[in-house]
Amino acid sequence: IDDPAAVDPLWAHLRDFAGLGAGPCADLCLFLEEAGYVAAPGPFFPTVALAAPILAAAGDDHLDAILAGEATATVALAGADGIWRVNAEPVKTFVPEADRADWIVVVSRSGDGEPTLRVVPRADVGLRPVVTADFSRRVFEVEASGGTVVPVSVDALDAALERSTVALAAEMVGTARRLFDMALAYAKERVQFGVPIGSFQAIQHKLADTSLAVERATAAVQYASMTIDADDAERHRAAHVAKAAA
Repeated sequence: IDDPAAVDPLWAHLRDFAGLGAGPCADLCLFLEEAGYVAAPGPFFPTVALAAPILAAAGDDHLDAILAGEATATVALAGADGIWRVNAEPVKTFVPEADRADWIVVVSRSGDGEPTLRVVPRADVGLRPVVTADFSRRVFEVEASGGTVVPVSVDALDAALERSTVALAAEMVGTARRLFDMALAYAKERVQFGVPIGSFQAIQHKLADTSLAVERATAAVQYASMTIDADDAERHRAAHVAKAAA
């Protein structure tokens, strides 16, 4: 919490898996479930699950360094309303790990309404921390100018954002599974009225319901990742189901 540089040794290890950003979504989701299970901090998610697919959608040359684990990046897209949809606003909000990323991928809208992106070095952007309830993933407000404008098609950008949405859902499922495992272990250890609280039917029902919810969300994420890999017509709906379930 006090020293963001504490995650550097973790990134030094996880960078070996940066190639997942251009591989099957199903593989990335399996990896991110494990990252979510331990609430792994740092630049892996914004670099590999956010920036990589958007750079790939635009055919941007910065992608090679990302996939090689040689650079970190994040994405600035949401406007003042906080919603992740393309806009022409100069200030972007909820940009994850912006102060630690090498590059900020700024997604905007051109004068004719088409989406564009610019890859801007971190040193060239203005940053303001945004306080949220979750301090494990720090987010920022970003104002960036400069950088070469690269056009990206609406369909390619939508597909990239759907992949990122499912990836985030996978991470959330991993965290949910960890929370359930912790609750189950506590129910076996916590004693009340002389017996473990897990022996009470009311607690058993809560644990069973939660276990089913985690399994449903896991299945939804795995299905969504497969529809993305297959470019299936169900891709859009499956991604939103995975997000809602997670």
